[in-house]
Amino acid sequence: MSPTFSVWFVVLFAFCAANVPFVSRRVLALVLPSKPKSLAVRLLELLTFYFLTGGLALLLEKRAGQIAPQGWEFYAITATLFVTFAFPGFVYRYLLKHRD
Repeated sequence: MSPTFSVWFVVLFAFCAANVPFVSRRVLALVLPSKPKSLAVRLLELLTFYFLTGGLALLLEKRAGQIAPQGWEFYAITATLFVTFAFPGFVYRYLLKHRD
């Protein structure tokens, strides 16, 4: 897998993973809960998917070569980017009117 493809794959995966908590009614896209998910559950899912995406990126970076050391700035920027990616799903879930 080329490095360019790996980068775009991680970006696309991050965009999809960031929107799953807001689009899906299932917890972690696996288990259907008995009652609707609260915002707190969705935010915990968002955090879980952030770490899952980071693990995927780390795996692809390790396969490509040596892993570059990162400081706190890297994680602050990637977390902010991940929350920005989640904006369309948040708008869909909380700002658009839905017919029940």
